Amino acid sequence: MLSKSQISLVTSLQHKKFRREQGLFLVEGYKSIIEFAGSPYQIHTIYHTPDVGPKLLNLSRNINFQEISINELQKISALKTPADALATVYMPQDTDLLQADLKNKFTLVLDGVQDPGNMGTIIRTADWFGISRLICSEDTVDVYNPKVVQATMGSLARMTVNYTDLSTVLTNSSLQVYGALLNGQNIYHTDFGSEGLIVMGNEGNGIRPEIEKLITKAVTIPKLGGAESLNVAIATAIFCSEAAGKLSK
Repeated sequence: MLSKSQISLVTSLQHKKFRREQGLFLVEGYKSIIEFAGSPYQIHTIYHTPDVGPKLLNLSRNINFQEISINELQKISALKTPADALATVYMPQDTDLLQADLKNKFTLVLDGVQDPGNMGTIIRTADWFGISRLICSEDTVDVYNPKVVQATMGSLARMTVNYTDLSTVLTNSSLQVYGALLNGQNIYHTDFGSEGLIVMGNEGNGIRPEIEKLITKAVTIPKLGGAESLNVAIATAIFCSEAAGKLSK
């Protein structure tokens, strides 16, 4: 049976302030929890319904397990319809971003992306194309927001994320900096090579002017129809496909 203090702790993790204070975030659903259990992330506690218990037997014994009822799960879940299990997972410690970490690969740079659903889709898409690092402006949505974590479907477990000052990173980098801009080279005629930074901007305002100045190659997805704009998650998927996707050929 869940105690009041447990309910208070778990539900508080729906808010960024308390996630930072506790150093924990929520992962919901058996399949997503398994992804994190097999990653460098460390799981603190798994709260699960009786029918899921047998599936968890092979997980690390260093994890706390607590069987709860579906009614108790509803009290602590961030979802309208709770999944079969919920885990509290330790947030990784902040690490310095080294230029060597960016060599010989593509890295997504997000400038002010705000929507949790977009962020989750971007992470899942990056994972599909083998991109394992995100560099985010400090005003970008928190990747440990429960809505973001849910939308990643476990892909966050394979992602390294840095929140930092983008101007400093881009100024110090010797890599090509590709930016998603309206007036740029046609993406389908762009040679991305085998490494670089790909900058995607805010849903409504795009890439801010001070970051745009640091882009070395502006790239555009050509408009063929009548739509006013592309969703940033969709645009990111196209960039990932054209850049990282070509490495598989």
